[in-house]
Amino acid sequence: MNGSTEIIRNIIHYSLHLLIPALFAKIFWKSFWIKPALIMSLTMLIDLDHLLATPVFSLQRCSIGFHPMHTYWAAIIYLLLLIPRSWKTRAIGLGCLWHLLVDLNDCFLGGTWPF
Repeated sequence: MNGSTEIIRNIIHYSLHLLIPALFAKIFWKSFWIKPALIMSLTMLIDLDHLLATPVFSLQRCSIGFHPMHTYWAAIIYLLLLIPRSWKTRAIGLGCLWHLLVDLNDCFLGGTWPF
């Protein structure tokens, strides 16, 4: 990929990570959307598991299935977080699942499909 393609890919990636959680919060928690939006944005912290890899970041590596918080087992746990009636727990689960979908899209855009 050339430099401009990488810039566009990064804009798409981080826009999806940061803007869509606010949209989800507005849809699901209309009257108090700001706190859920912040919680969902904070689910970007699952990227701390990248610190366990060498190198920490690689354009040739798909996060899905590689990093511990980006595995299929983790996705099942995030799905289970949607079950409790607590809006906070649901916001965490939705944020983490969205995070995985955005990262999966990035794998697709980078040509590193995890399947």
